[in-house]
Amino acid sequence: MKYAFFVLALALAMPGAASAQTLPTVRVATTPIDVGAEVLYAKDMGFFQKHGLNVDVQFIDNGAAIASAVASGAIDIAQGNVVTLATAHDKGLPFVVVAPAALYSSTSPTSALIVATNGPIKSAKDLNGKTIGITGVKNITQIAAMAWLDQNGGDSSTVKFIELKFSEMGPAVLAGRIDAGVTAEPDLSDAVASGSVRILAPVYNAVAPTFIIGAWFATSDWAKSHPDLVARYVAAINEAGAWANKNQSASAKILEKYTKVETKPGMKRVLFPEKSDLALMQPAIDVTAKYKVIKATFPASELAAK
Repeated sequence: MKYAFFVLALALAMPGAASAQTLPTVRVATTPIDVGAEVLYAKDMGFFQKHGLNVDVQFIDNGAAIASAVASGAIDIAQGNVVTLATAHDKGLPFVVVAPAALYSSTSPTSALIVATNGPIKSAKDLNGKTIGITGVKNITQIAAMAWLDQNGGDSSTVKFIELKFSEMGPAVLAGRIDAGVTAEPDLSDAVASGSVRILAPVYNAVAPTFIIGAWFATSDWAKSHPDLVARYVAAINEAGAWANKNQSASAKILEKYTKVETKPGMKRVLFPEKSDLALMQPAIDVTAKYKVIKATFPASELAAK
């Protein structure tokens, strides 16, 4: 990535005791879940200040709303799921990825489809003609659910999808407003702990065993105009990801502080890439094309900041 060469120079030149009041501010948006929490760890652990940034963090639950905020200039950098970014790319929106966010791994799934514990839904086929909650139309939650249904004997074309927040999935299943819902940690563990819902399937497995779920992105114009800020941001995010991978108990406390959701003992946690490998975004791009959300697949490298 073009901005990588700035990181070492900035790290060497950065004063160690800079005041947040004198540092440039970057406006950042993320979803309040484990996948988008690197920015929270970087903020609380002082990594942004170490790399010469003051970061204003805002929570936005919907991927389309996050994309709109970045496109309008209300937000400088945001975390968005790869399906949303692929869709924006297909529509010609000038978004570029500055750093990967979290990895999804089938060996430790942190997102899943939940159903009522005592309900009739036992298989993919049982969801034909039913209603599933997702966090955004044709985003990763819907596409992953569709892929899992079709791979396991269901028919995604018969299913109705409605938008809800991750935190609303459990209560909506319990109330009968939806038959199933795709949610993520920490809301997934919180919902299951109630005893009223259970995991039907880790539907993201239908995309790939391992892939990058989301990425930190900006508009190409903003990235080109602020290469020093991008470099500082990437350095802080990478440091936060490496720290979180090694300190999951401590990072859980920070996640809990911001989401106001208890991190249950044994809760599965995402891992963060400690270097950029955009090829891990390719499975999500490919499945987006498979379901005709975009006209055709494209190399993940096309999303890289130039």
